Amino acid sequence: MKLYLGIDTSAYTTSLAVVDGDYNIICDHRRVLEVKQGEKGLQQSEALFQHLKNLPFLFVQLPAGVTEQVAAMAVSAFPRNVEGSYMPVFTAGLSQAQALSSYTGTPLFLLSHQEGHIMAGIKGNEELMAKNEFIACHFSGGTSEILLVRRGQKGVFDIEITMTGSDLHAGQLVDRVGVAMGLPFPAGKHMEELALKLNQDKHPAIPSAVKENSFSFSGPETCALKLLQEGEPAGAVASSVFRVIANTLEKCLLKAAEKSGLREVLLVGGVMANTLIRQRLLDRLEHPSVGLKLYFAEPHLSTDNAVGIAMLAAYLGQGVTRVTGDGSSVTFTKR
Repeated sequence: MKLYLGIDTSAYTTSLAVVDGDYNIICDHRRVLEVKQGEKGLQQSEALFQHLKNLPFLFVQLPAGVTEQVAAMAVSAFPRNVEGSYMPVFTAGLSQAQALSSYTGTPLFLLSHQEGHIMAGIKGNEELMAKNEFIACHFSGGTSEILLVRRGQKGVFDIEITMTGSDLHAGQLVDRVGVAMGLPFPAGKHMEELALKLNQDKHPAIPSAVKENSFSFSGPETCALKLLQEGEPAGAVASSVFRVIANTLEKCLLKAAEKSGLREVLLVGGVMANTLIRQRLLDRLEHPSVGLKLYFAEPHLSTDNAVGIAMLAAYLGQGVTRVTGDGSSVTFTKR
């Protein structure tokens, strides 16, 4: 049996995944980077160091005999597939993948972290692969973007950014407010637990800020921190933060749908694992009077992981007709 390996060293998660030719997940191993209590994140140098330490640990966890069956591999080499996109943390996975490819002679595809998120979101939503184009939302700690995704001429996807955050990312808003509450970093799941304990109709409103081609979360952060200082219960503030993210995203997706004429929307990234945000968007945007169709990544595939990268290795590895340059640019036909 041929297998396909994916490696991803994102801002806060080291991950390896293996899938088979039918995209079944054989293994999915992850290690979240350690952030000290009270800190809002890591410097890139410290994150890179932790990734380098974590990779050997994760490779040891691969089942016996897997590496001998790997027919192709892929790695997140950069955040987005655009000129100049770079973060030092991705060099950890890239260098490991290049060494493995060189030593074993296994084909290697250099992909973006964002492409991995989109492909992971397609797991369980395979009908999107038959679409020539669709809207996507990528909301995480390092990215807040509304995207137009088309069938790719080079690689799998051609991605166009149509709206983007002008300051904080959605995940940063959650983590900064959560750390101010005294919660561990990353704070998303802990804030969600607080919010779920409350009546969701009983929370202060935080205004959203959406312009023609951008949106902002710095104002909502200021408002949320002020509410905490004024003694508003942490659960109520958490609920308000999730509501303003959902409201912001609702406005953005309505704009994207109006401009493109598309109705299908894929939502990926760690923020999209939040059940309150998901339900709010489903209630509002799949209402018959609106008529959008939302596709969410499975919750365990919403957060940073290498599954989508491994799936792309399988997709490309089973259909490559030509690899050019350093391997980052490919043309393919499905067999």
